[in-house]
Amino acid sequence: MIYGIDFLRAKLDSKRSRIRKRYDYYEMKHLAVDFQISTPPKLRSWMNCLGWCAKAVDSMADRLVFREFAEDNFNLNQIYQLNNADVLFPSAMLGALISSCDFIYISPGDDGFPRLQVIDGSNATGIIDPITGMLSEGYAVLDRDTLGNVLLEAYFVPGATEYRYESGLIERVANAAPYPLLVPIINRPDAMRPFGHSHISRACMSIVDSAMRTVKRSEISAEFYSVPQKYVLGTDPDNEPLDKWSSAMSMMLEITKDQDGDTPTVGQFSQQAMTPHLEQLRMFASLFAGETGLTLEDLGFASGNPASSEAIKAAHENLRLRARAAQRSFGSGFLNAGYLAACVRDNTEYKRNQFYLTVPKWEPIFEPDAIALSGIGDAAIKLQQSFPDYFSEDKLKDLTGI
Repeated sequence: MIYGIDFLRAKLDSKRSRIRKRYDYYEMKHLAVDFQISTPPKLRSWMNCLGWCAKAVDSMADRLVFREFAEDNFNLNQIYQLNNADVLFPSAMLGALISSCDFIYISPGDDGFPRLQVIDGSNATGIIDPITGMLSEGYAVLDRDTLGNVLLEAYFVPGATEYRYESGLIERVANAAPYPLLVPIINRPDAMRPFGHSHISRACMSIVDSAMRTVKRSEISAEFYSVPQKYVLGTDPDNEPLDKWSSAMSMMLEITKDQDGDTPTVGQFSQQAMTPHLEQLRMFASLFAGETGLTLEDLGFASGNPASSEAIKAAHENLRLRARAAQRSFGSGFLNAGYLAACVRDNTEYKRNQFYLTVPKWEPIFEPDAIALSGIGDAAIKLQQSFPDYFSEDKLKDLTGI
């Protein structure tokens, strides 16, 4: 079934606002809703920012380092190396963690060699094949003006790509690929959501909003904490009123008796404590850490002495498991993109099952320290004695990154 470009345009428009919202949280541009209960009217439009969402995404993305394709019978590594792989891989994975799905757009260059470009999820969509993980048809906005209006869009179908310009000109470019030259790179897909889930979940956004309001209230309370409110009772109404700011900041304040010889009573309201705000912020930090696989130390709450490499791994076990799952889904997407790029390069309609031996390889999620390397060495010696020639250079590199 062919849905057509108009359907895909509407589909992209319906998802674009959700993706932009998550980018706002990542870029710390989102303003949390003020409940207008304890905030002075003049400060209700002011809101601070909090970088927990960016920290959660970056902590995951920085640990995902793609190394190469093993058993690379079709020379996919060369295709990526000639397309700025050091930027392309991290860019695609970072965008997929934020928006749940990024896309790699493939086009033939002037010399016929495939060019790869990452397009974020707010500018591309398609109809996904749940079996292969590739698209049956796709749509992408390739260029916008400063106001966000579309200048150039592309419609992808098997064997061809249609470019539609703002002027109405349509250019059709044929290719040898059996699938559209737009490949999704998906984070945590499932049967209900084949385009995956964002690492910035609804729970993350809700917790960050609450934490931002806590920080705002603590900022306001800090002003009262720094200069506690004072009062004077029993002053003569006929006397000249005190200058409030000078009275509050003066080192010595003189208040004379009235005609009857009575002395006014000077007092001070109890100071507002900052501790409740700090405890509440720590509570939200604990909730956010549990949601994202981080620790309180990752969010700026230092505790105890520096941990060893093994202790760091144990504390980030949930993060490690999520990174493993991301490696599997991202590796499949990169292999699909390399497969279609090989079809464009060789002008040949390869079968997907011809690439079954090619396997994505990743660097270790946690770089081992000297103690971990020593433990790996001891284990390798014992296994090698029981199973000769079991450990090859590649297997040791997978364990150690060396």
